[in-house]
Amino acid sequence: MAGLAHPVLISTLCNMDTIEIGGKVIEFQHVFYTWLVMGILFILALLTRRRLTMVPGALQNFWEAIIETLENFIVSSMGEKDGPKFVPFLCGLFIYILFSNLTGLLPLFNAPTANLNTTVSMALFVFVLYHVIGIMKWHHMYIKQFLGVSKWLIPLMFPLEIVSHCSRPLSLSLRLFGNIRGEEIVLILFFIMAPILATVPIYCLFLLAKFMQALVFFLLTMFYIQSALAGAEH
Repeated sequence: MAGLAHPVLISTLCNMDTIEIGGKVIEFQHVFYTWLVMGILFILALLTRRRLTMVPGALQNFWEAIIETLENFIVSSMGEKDGPKFVPFLCGLFIYILFSNLTGLLPLFNAPTANLNTTVSMALFVFVLYHVIGIMKWHHMYIKQFLGVSKWLIPLMFPLEIVSHCSRPLSLSLRLFGNIRGEEIVLILFFIMAPILATVPIYCLFLLAKFMQALVFFLLTMFYIQSALAGAEH
């Protein structure tokens, strides 16, 4: 973004914005912050595990509240049979995206989800995953999901379903990237105009927005898995 201030970042100080592989300079900033977020989550998980007690402390209460709320929602939405199987993945996905989004609000940090490479990778993983889940459950019958309710509609429904499914990773990745990247640009603009007065309230607004973006990605992923499990009956 020409003309905008460039904040000082940890990746820049560590000379990790780009790396050279085989004589080619490759953008590495989003990978650096992805690893950073993963490291933070691993450390928090280890600290919580070491301090597990019957009378939970603040950190244990924090994680239990998040996991229990998500678990109850997933099981109530997907059913007692299928829901518990996907609780670890869906909870992990939500927590990772939420923390990745929130790092963009911290000084010296950048959000890995503000880079299209990160969001496309996650969206493609979800795309492959739910199709694999559907094929594992329905085998060759999974194709019925793309054919419609009548054989006369197959020439119409099949291409429409293919386009619909192929648009899902595009929608997932662009929605998350666009919102997080847009918020960071707005933060820079507000900080230039009024460093404290305008930035503090906008921080509070973006806290909610970043939570909502993580929730949307989580909900859509759950819906895609649920529709694959339902198969042609959906």
